Amino acid sequence: MASDKRTNTRRRFLQAAVVVGVLSAGRLLFGSGSGAPEPGGPPRARPRPPEPPDTAGGPPPPAGPAGATHPPQPYRLRPMAGETSRSGPGASPPHPEVAFHLAGDHREIFLTFDDGPHPLYTPDILRILRRHEVRATFFVIGENAVEFPGLLYDIADEGHAVGNHTWTHPQLTALPPGAVRSELGRTSSLIEDILGTAPDLARAPYGEWDDPALSICNDLGMSPVGWAVDSQDWTLPGAKTIAHTVLDAMHPGAIVLSHDGGGERWQTVEALEWYLPRLLDEGYRPLRIVP
Repeated sequence: MASDKRTNTRRRFLQAAVVVGVLSAGRLLFGSGSGAPEPGGPPRARPRPPEPPDTAGGPPPPAGPAGATHPPQPYRLRPMAGETSRSGPGASPPHPEVAFHLAGDHREIFLTFDDGPHPLYTPDILRILRRHEVRATFFVIGENAVEFPGLLYDIADEGHAVGNHTWTHPQLTALPPGAVRSELGRTSSLIEDILGTAPDLARAPYGEWDDPALSICNDLGMSPVGWAVDSQDWTLPGAKTIAHTVLDAMHPGAIVLSHDGGGERWQTVEALEWYLPRLLDEGYRPLRIVP
């Protein structure tokens, strides 16, 4: 009975996922993110920070968005180059079981952060989200979560969702089924041990799902999640470019991909500091993903 209930829950989640395929079609249906706010009056005005500098190709800035100087990094996560080079709508045919957009009311959007937790970038992102009273979804890597279990508590305690992003960030479609089950199952078990609840969302590294991996994901009680808007922060193009990439591609129901780990993420933090209040001023409502 419990298995049937989980299956029905995942079926309802998948039925609610609206796979549009390309962002231009979504913008045609819903309009651009710069459209008029929803009825009920204009959104509350918020102070806007200066536009982020164009830091592409340079070293990370000595201070974070709030101006506080960060200490030397005590732990360097292994860079995960080319995070989205093989993935996302348009890079390969989207699987019909994977959610790229979610149906919702008005201008709901879904910010997601991959490859953490990280001892510097994750707290900075949580601080920005807390200041603007919005929720997001964090897809964590097991080998990072086991190093920083306290950050999982912080993510969950502040009302954000914690999802499964495998243990070591491999391409699942290149692994035998037993290895896929180990990557996903081991991470789910760790999250359950730390938080008391197993994750019900999963994202494949590089967005690469196939039928065997999706079957294992389903067996473990998780719904697969992709993305509709790629911030391209993994290319380190500069905070200004990241911010405008998100703003230009935004539309209602979009799942947005960014990163709080897997490499240097100062640009991601600075970009979020700048574009999040603008999204709120345009009437968007960032929510956590709930299957």
